[in-house]
Amino acid sequence: MDPGTEPPAAPLLVACALGIERLALRGGRHGAAGSATILRTGMGPQAADRAVTAALGGDGRYAALADAAVIATGFCAGLAPGMHPGDLVVADETRDTEGRTECAGVELLAKELARVVPRRTIHTGPLVGSDHVVRGAERSALHASGALAVDMESAATLRSAVRAGPRPVAAVRVVVDAPEHELVRIGTLRGGISAFRVLRTVLPAFFAWHRSLLLPRR
Repeated sequence: MDPGTEPPAAPLLVACALGIERLALRGGRHGAAGSATILRTGMGPQAADRAVTAALGGDGRYAALADAAVIATGFCAGLAPGMHPGDLVVADETRDTEGRTECAGVELLAKELARVVPRRTIHTGPLVGSDHVVRGAERSALHASGALAVDMESAATLRSAVRAGPRPVAAVRVVVDAPEHELVRIGTLRGGISAFRVLRTVLPAFFAWHRSLLLPRR
């Protein structure tokens, strides 16, 4: 490398839990200026922890990802009254019973999402993790604690990522159901279809976030 030349940018790892989420993200690659490894972790915090830890461990087929920036994404349940399917949640932190993880570049990420997904409401605030589907009174209690949305993998994903080494991390989720719009099954009702379409559009914003951050080198 020539003196004064910037080191190569660290890669980007985009983690999601479900096959339908990965399908949406892969559909959004076309025409997007950037690259990322899209990792399907499986459902739940333990699956997310195992998959992300393995991917960032520096061995095997994911050896190049050891220093990767990480974004957790996919669908979530909105907690605040007035949320609608297709709204976006940009976490300023993720939290669960194991603790909190601060997210990087939150304002920039929200700005880029507003650019690439116009006419969609973007919420910024805490994203809480759960090991089960949250409904009814439990959803209200989580909202009362200050959280905007809940999902099963983001908190575990980001915690595992920073445990593996210093790196920028973020979480962006698309609301698939909300207090007034609860779904029975993702992908079968209007709200699920709306969330799927929004998730297909987010990669350009992720790439812009990634380009803007200087990842500390080891």
